[in-house]
Amino acid sequence: MGRMDDLLNGLRACAEPTRLRILALVARGMFCVMEFTEILGQSQPRLSRHLRLLGEAGLLERTREGANVWFSLPDSDTLPGSLARAILARLPEDDPILAADRRQAARVLAERARVATESFQKRGAEWDEMSALELPTAKVEAALLALLPESMGRLLDIGTGTGRLLELFSPRITAGIGVDASRSMLALARARLSRPGLDHCLVRLADMYRLPLPDAGFDHVVLQMVLHYAEDPEAALREAVRVLKPGGTLVIIDLASHNNADAMTRLAHRWPGFGDDQIATMLAGSVSTPKATNIPGPLDVRLWSATRPLKELA
Repeated sequence: MGRMDDLLNGLRACAEPTRLRILALVARGMFCVMEFTEILGQSQPRLSRHLRLLGEAGLLERTREGANVWFSLPDSDTLPGSLARAILARLPEDDPILAADRRQAARVLAERARVATESFQKRGAEWDEMSALELPTAKVEAALLALLPESMGRLLDIGTGTGRLLELFSPRITAGIGVDASRSMLALARARLSRPGLDHCLVRLADMYRLPLPDAGFDHVVLQMVLHYAEDPEAALREAVRVLKPGGTLVIIDLASHNNADAMTRLAHRWPGFGDDQIATMLAGSVSTPKATNIPGPLDVRLWSATRPLKELA
């Protein structure tokens, strides 16, 4: 009776106009309580109750970041997630209330983007390390696109920054999650991912050493320009492998070993890039031998890819 009870709880939870409107909104991306109040024109206490009931039924996923809680749809491979999507598929697109909500949501998302853009302009190169180091971004992205398959399943982007990789791979993935330790970066990423067609890509605040994610949950895991900041890069890689499915691919994009002291000092790097042997040693026993691709530039960029075996290595 467990699944029957879950189904009934989900149906009861969404059988209310405001809660259906909330579900229709989160189908477009993540929103916080304050944004719901602006879009729906209802008080925070009332909306908090609706959000609590949907959350208790498993129809919403909560992600806390400091004082804010962000709400999104659960994974589609769960019963509540599949139920929520089945209900959303039957909502009339031309309903005037839902249409008005979409217009209000567009205004809120535009304001979110404006704030994020202002933050970007104030902080400049801090937000975009590839540009700050004059690295060949287009060549790196082209190499990454060539490396990974056309159909990728679930993608985790560790150190997502502005969410560019999620946007880049959005046509190829069924779901994407980006994690970052910077709330300012996440504001930029949410602004980028608010555009139509990117609602299957979400970002959340997380520590790369303790990812709030289950074991073996992703088909592909990517770390781009992250490892040279890590105090313990081997521990970060162990955690990345933990959430990778057997048969899944781990991709590391980082600087090759270099002696550029200015880059180290200016951008507070912890490590002067990495050699192939270093990467292989840190990953030994957990994935296949990494394959490396070099992209030359002012500082060479390396792409290392490895597969988590279907049977654990000895």
